Order: sequence, then structure tokens, then C-alpha cells
Amino acid sequence: MTFALELDHITCEFAPNSGDGSTYTAVRDATLQIRAGEFVSVVGPTGCGKSTLLNVAAGLLAPTKGVVRVHGVPLKGLNTRAGYMFQSEALLPWRTALENVLLGLEYKGVPKDQALARAMDWLSKVGLSNFAHSYIHQLSGGMRKRVALAQTMVLNPDIILMDEPFSALDVQTRQLMEDEVLEIWSKEKKAVLFITHDLDEAIALSDRVIVLSAGPATHPMGEFDIPLVRPRNVAEIRHDKAYTTLHEQIWDVLRGEVLKGYQQQINST
Repeated sequence: MTFALELDHITCEFAPNSGDGSTYTAVRDATLQIRAGEFVSVVGPTGCGKSTLLNVAAGLLAPTKGVVRVHGVPLKGLNTRAGYMFQSEALLPWRTALENVLLGLEYKGVPKDQALARAMDWLSKVGLSNFAHSYIHQLSGGMRKRVALAQTMVLNPDIILMDEPFSALDVQTRQLMEDEVLEIWSKEKKAVLFITHDLDEAIALSDRVIVLSAGPATHPMGEFDIPLVRPRNVAEIRHDKAYTTLHEQIWDVLRGEVLKGYQQQINST
């Protein structure tokens, strides 16, 4: 099978600040595979290397060992078939919502009329047609996330990489954004690699959840299919008995790694 995105036995080593010539292994021999149209979430303790793996998938970081394949082709340089939605919005405050969504299309040289139509279409899809000419400081946190989502999706990437994109939002806004992502995903059917520390969010959104070990040398500890019915409402699905069972099963694996990560943080202070 050819996967939309495959991280094959990835190891990432870094030189620490100690100056003794040793290396720090953030990720060791990690393999992740995402099918076309599949929504996969990765959960793990804080600081375990989740974002490192996402940066490898984006081509922003070359692994020390291993291969990244995009639709079966080894990745060299940036992953031009992927869109990256960062934890902090990559929005320019001197540009309007519309101008921010247009930015990537301008870089790609898309004709102005076509780019404008595509940008307005995506602002409409995320419910911001009436705020196209508003500047970023005039928008709420949830609105800014919608602009960032439109900015990512307007380029029509095959693969969506999301790094804890809703972690800074309040609970109600976060659930609205999660539902919005699910609605868009159900129509677009992109391959999604979603990084989160929130197990509830991972289960509610995903087709599969991958659990990473505590760092250093993080690696997958478990993989769980999420056979919950779609379409889903993230608030309502959490009352489903099957959801509760899945949460207990995954938490049994994740709990020990979270405790290890917490203890390591204490010992390093």
C-alpha cells in the first residue's frame, strides 16, 4: 500500500548545549503511516517529541536516520504537498484576514482574480465572509484560528499537518473549531496528522490515535483504531459508551508515559 505520508524508522538526534560532544536523541526508530483521507492524531507527554515528528513530516527538519515518503516518493526538502497549521497563528498583523489567506497564493503566482475567488471561498467556508477586510487584532481568538485554517486549506494540500492548533482557545471555542475541522475534513478528505496533548480531542476527531512514549528517544507505544460513527459532534460523542471504553484503553497506555515525562521535568529543574 502507498501511504499519503509515511515516516519510516525516523531517528532525530541533536547536539546538546553541554559542549561535551554527546548527542540528544529526541526520536528513535519511529514509524508512522497515514492513508489518503485518514485523520490520525498523535498524543504523548509534554516535550516527548511530537512537534519534532511533525517538522520532519513537513520537511522543516531532516531526520538523522530514516526516510519520509509522500505518496510513496522519498521527501527531499520541504513537503510541498502538505499544509502546516501551527500552534501559534502564522498571520501577519498588517494584513487583513483576506490578505493573509491570499498570501500563499500570491507566492505561488496564482492569477489575482483566481486567487481572490479562492480566498473568498475559503473565508466563506470558515464563516468569515463578513470579516474579510478586518485586521488580525480586530478578530477574536477563534476567528484568527479560522483565518489560519483558511490560509492552510486555500492551497489545496494533499496532507494537513496540525500542531496543537486549538490549545490556546477556551473550551467552548475549541469545541466549535474541532467541529468545524471535522466538517471541512469530511468534505475535503485530506490526510491529516494532528498533534495534541489532549486525549479527549484526539479520540473525538480521529480515525486512529497513536501514543508516543516519554522522551528522550520517543517512539510509538500503541496504536488504536477509533471506530466511532461519523459524522461526529465532539461534545456529544464524549457521552458515547464506546468513547468511554476507548478513552480508558488508551489512557492505560498513556498514563505511565505522562508520569515519566512529569518526573523527568521535575528532575531537570
